Amino acid sequence: MDINPKTSKTRRSSRVSGRRATLKEVAAEVGVSQATVSNAYNRPDQLSEGLRERILETAKRLGYAGPDPTARGLRKKRTGAIGALYTDRLSYAFADPAAVMFFEGVSVATEEAGLGLLLIPGGSLGQRDPEVLGSAAVDGFVIFCMAEDDPLVEAALRRHMPAVLVDQPPIEGVPSIGIDDEAAARIAAEHLTGLGHRRFAVVSFDLDKDAKSGFADLDKQRAATYLPSRARLRGYESALEAAGIPWEDVPVYECGENVPGMAEEAARALLALEPRPTAVLATSDQLAFGFMEAAKKAGVSIPEEVSVVGFDNVPEAVRSNPPLTTIHQPHVEKGLQAGRMLIAQLRDEEPLEMQVLLPTSLVVRGSAARLETD
Repeated sequence: MDINPKTSKTRRSSRVSGRRATLKEVAAEVGVSQATVSNAYNRPDQLSEGLRERILETAKRLGYAGPDPTARGLRKKRTGAIGALYTDRLSYAFADPAAVMFFEGVSVATEEAGLGLLLIPGGSLGQRDPEVLGSAAVDGFVIFCMAEDDPLVEAALRRHMPAVLVDQPPIEGVPSIGIDDEAAARIAAEHLTGLGHRRFAVVSFDLDKDAKSGFADLDKQRAATYLPSRARLRGYESALEAAGIPWEDVPVYECGENVPGMAEEAARALLALEPRPTAVLATSDQLAFGFMEAAKKAGVSIPEEVSVVGFDNVPEAVRSNPPLTTIHQPHVEKGLQAGRMLIAQLRDEEPLEMQVLLPTSLVVRGSAARLETD
């Protein structure tokens, strides 16, 4: 029986109120010092097994869950989590297949290191608040495909924490990982010129953080602040110019978001052109899917009337109708390596490489065919 009215009252009040019991209360209940209770969690080798079990059992009975992880993190100057900063709304991380695979890779790296992962979306342009980055409880940042002039990038780097850039222009002293977007896009366009196509159109995801759907002129293309957008357009241009096709004659339709619905709008605009393009280059598979769906609704057959090549090789590409010819890039591997590069910095390890370019390849399927001429 508890004959100490003080501790008995403490126990009753903790249970009734749901208040988290304190280390001090556990120590008083067991009759040991607070340091001894702390050792039961943090340095168990300093206690006998019997005493440790008695402390843990008392803590459980009182509702004490152990040392506060926030306070522990402050002492160690670590939060135990890394932040993944990306440009879109939160739901994009779960809706876009390429993003899903990238974040899968990052999460594998954090699991390996016993760390958590905090997703930090850019949200809409009007909601971008650099102060959010100043208060994010993370130990470092993976900065994924942000516009070069996005204030959130500067806010993240201003914290002087370990960081890794992904699909971003290089910054001195900050490790980065990505692909050669320009070379990959050039291969995609060369595949179509090799099939005899001469009338091209491009469906592009957003060129800058102020993106609005519609045709993008040369000035808008040249001013693109997203590295993948700018580099892929440059790759298409170099391949078409080499084939004798003036780039200024190629309509580029910018989609405000990288979603199939936006590409359906692009398809309606492009298929209404005279003469109609016979080949379409999409800067992502999502946009390619949207274009093909709209073409079917309009009675335009793929690839008989229009050939389509995407970019990403997401799992749905092999299951689309027809299966999508596309550029493969290793999304999961990109995320995995980005996470490991950041974790290496947290361990004060020197990066083996400051800039890593992962390989890409053309995957030929059924959405592109040789142009049949009369």
